[in-house]
Amino acid sequence: MSKDIRIKRGLSLKLEGEAEKELVKAPRSKTYAIKPPDFHALVPKMVLKEGAKVLAGDELFFSKYTDELRFTSPVSGTLKTIKRGEKRKIMEVIIEADPEDTYRDFGKMDAASSDAEAVKQRILESGCGAFINQRPYDIVADPKDTPKAIFISAVSTAPLAPDWGFILKDKIAAFQEGVNALKKLTPGKVHLAVDASSAQYLKDIKGVELHTVKGPHPAGNVGIQIHKIDPINQGDRVWTVNPEDVTIIGNVFLTGKFIADKTVAVTGSEATNRKYFSTIIGAEVADIINKVDEDVRIISGNVLTGLKLAYDQHISFFSNEVTLIPEGNNYRAFGWLPFTYNNIHSNSRTSLSFLFPNKKFKPTTNLNGEERALVVTGEMEEVLPMDVYPMQLIKACMAGDIEKMENLGIYEVAPEDFALVEYVNTSKIEIQEVIRLGLDLMITEVG
Repeated sequence: MSKDIRIKRGLSLKLEGEAEKELVKAPRSKTYAIKPPDFHALVPKMVLKEGAKVLAGDELFFSKYTDELRFTSPVSGTLKTIKRGEKRKIMEVIIEADPEDTYRDFGKMDAASSDAEAVKQRILESGCGAFINQRPYDIVADPKDTPKAIFISAVSTAPLAPDWGFILKDKIAAFQEGVNALKKLTPGKVHLAVDASSAQYLKDIKGVELHTVKGPHPAGNVGIQIHKIDPINQGDRVWTVNPEDVTIIGNVFLTGKFIADKTVAVTGSEATNRKYFSTIIGAEVADIINKVDEDVRIISGNVLTGLKLAYDQHISFFSNEVTLIPEGNNYRAFGWLPFTYNNIHSNSRTSLSFLFPNKKFKPTTNLNGEERALVVTGEMEEVLPMDVYPMQLIKACMAGDIEKMENLGIYEVAPEDFALVEYVNTSKIEIQEVIRLGLDLMITEVG
């Protein structure tokens, strides 16, 4: 059964630097890294020591508070470095890769005909539990919970977002097997959201409730889709999985191997090799982008929600996109005057760019202003297609008022849902960070 979801509120940013629809095999990196900070609120406990030999699929560490939740190596090789930060917090687990991968054999299994508990254990022992996120709180799912539904969003609306249809077109069998496995984890439905591109390849997937999503960003955010289809109430658990990660889960059942393939779109106005690269989770950034100077920002993800990377670092666990844009180190004289600079996007119409709705812009990291005690009524609601009061929820998070946060819908939101709110916000406040801190407080106080 297919249902249409039409989103009217939001904002689609048209930026320079879209990736060409060409898939290139990236060079094999010398090292690969799994970064525990990619999994919010995770406290890792190492299983192996530096110098240990590993197969692809061997356990590296597990969650201190949920030992069933295991994290496995994407490649075979030698555990080279356990990089630590303050208070000996584990920041990276770096594997020096073999020339070719040797895999741990979990054994093939038909997910559709297997027992639900056996499917769940296979997902956990192979490390695929790391791909499953939980709402509320936007953290790695607790395997002891039973979700009321599972959501997969194959809709691309974020700026320069990778085309899920292009990424998945040759992985349909693995995607179907992944859906078969996920369906065993919930008594409810597996919801699959598609757009015009992904629908070409995913419309015949069995075992899902299909939803065609249309509208501006953040229509592609899984949180918006949950809100429209099956809202979260206190005590509910909903799990979400990224589309390509579904294929990795599927391959564990089809082949018995943890094949950690990752397709990364290189985008942005400063990228010279704007293509799709076939690589492996945790690969080196230097193997998919050319050397850049200090005036270029490397972002793992999109410009609204991504994390800053250095050229000598590794790609984040969940990222299917690396974006390169200019650093904002050129300040504008009299930038506060309206209609002075008309080559940048302005949602508040302080430049003439609104006269050219199809023009693609070249963003920088400039804030174009400083933090200020100024709130424009109705500004946030225009870009957040949820039945929540964003300004009041943000204030409740800043005040740490748990009762108000609950009443205002904190269980339904994640930081990425407020990325556009942060972008258009006149006060220049780091709203995604405020929401994240509010969610962390809820984890601590409510659980």
